[in-house]
Amino acid sequence: MKASSPVPVQAAGALVWRVRAGHLQVALVHRPRYRDWSWPKGKLDPGEIAPVAAVREVEEETGMAVVLGVPLPGLEYRLSDGRQKLVHYWAARVGGRGDDAPLGARPSVRHAARTEIDAWEWFDVEDAARRVTRGADRRPLDALVEAHARGRLRTRALVVARHGQARKRSLWGGEEADRPLTGLGLRQASAAVPVLAAFGVGRVVTSRWERCSATVAPYAAAAGLEPQVADGLTEARHDESPARVGAIVHDLIDDPTDTDTVVCTHRPVLPTVLGVLAEHSRRQVADALPHDNPFLAPAELLVAHTGPTPRGARVLAVERHTSSATAAD
Repeated sequence: MKASSPVPVQAAGALVWRVRAGHLQVALVHRPRYRDWSWPKGKLDPGEIAPVAAVREVEEETGMAVVLGVPLPGLEYRLSDGRQKLVHYWAARVGGRGDDAPLGARPSVRHAARTEIDAWEWFDVEDAARRVTRGADRRPLDALVEAHARGRLRTRALVVARHGQARKRSLWGGEEADRPLTGLGLRQASAAVPVLAAFGVGRVVTSRWERCSATVAPYAAAAGLEPQVADGLTEARHDESPARVGAIVHDLIDDPTDTDTVVCTHRPVLPTVLGVLAEHSRRQVADALPHDNPFLAPAELLVAHTGPTPRGARVLAVERHTSSATAAD
């Protein structure tokens, strides 16, 4: 019988960037044990998903609370013990300009020991390319530089959430609008808090129905936000007028307030939501959107990174994240 392959080691980090005097700069950390300069990163904690780990590791190693932007190319390499290591990267900016999640929604962190990280510095990207010790670390940097050159680095997140697992219709004797989340659904709602915080969500838009409002309630409470209820996002109102849902999503993409937003709705509504995202996407991004029923699993999050272009606001990248509570169940 063939032995199973070892489970890959999962890690995550970010290329934290800023512009100073017209120069694009990134943050590097120095690891005394390896005597190298690299991107802030680290292994996922048990039950943790990659974007949450990326934000946590950056703050632990640099002290900076960051908001994630577009995903960058990851790295894969073999460790000395034979296991594969997968490192997920994002572009990220320091919070504090109104795009960071309130403190109550962010997980607590510990600061890295001096024996682990003894310094970090900002470098112009040209200097950073020379300074990084591993040649492979230039791959996400090259993607960051290209995104900046094309005006695709300053983005905001529009997170599409399907509500958490709800009680089955056949087992619920009340009104459809009041059908509640199960115990797993409630855990999924709590697990979404650090993920939404990682993308700096500052506005919550939700269907009025109980299973949606309960899914976003923990994040809204932690972040001190008042959810905006959109009747058009319910299954019943969508059946009456899909165009109403389309208008809601159009407005969120074109939002002049530039606020990172989560919108929570139901499986039958998702094709309309995803269709509007596809209309605002180039072909490669549109092809990455889910096209088959059920589109998103219960409590799954689709993060659409939007930004200005000469053709108006567009979806520049998308990524999907399954609830950590689902995986642990």
